[in-house]
Amino acid sequence: MSGHAPFSISSIAGWADMDANAHMANVAYMNKCVDSRMSFFTQNGFQATEFARRRIGPVVRRDEIYYYREVALLEPITITLALGGCAADGSRFRLVQEVLRADGKVAARIRTEGGWLDLEARKLIAPPPEIMTALQRLPRSDDFEELQSSLRT
Repeated sequence: MSGHAPFSISSIAGWADMDANAHMANVAYMNKCVDSRMSFFTQNGFQATEFARRRIGPVVRRDEIYYYREVALLEPITITLALGGCAADGSRFRLVQEVLRADGKVAARIRTEGGWLDLEARKLIAPPPEIMTALQRLPRSDDFEELQSSLRT
């Protein structure tokens, strides 16, 4: 990651996060990443209640997970968040997250592409300025790229 350290939260791989192979399940990685993203927006003044009040929400277009190491039951983990790409108007974004084990080794890297949905019109929009400000606070990943707008002109 370029610049300063990425945003991060700490968690553990809980009982409900395990799969039949006794390691963290793929859906658990995604859930931890969503928790991290929502924690980031909350800490930057945009709580879930504010999304609901404004009738907007993040919408995911694609998730990619690359697995590197196992995470075991009750193992402490850290979930990082960096900006991997963004359209100039903020209508599209790419977030890059890593799940780090207690030993600091990367267990998984997750790339999420999405946009912002107007929940009443059911169409993609540019986010409010507060969200753009929050996104701009994130450090950029080493592979950051400028994305095309999702808005039709």
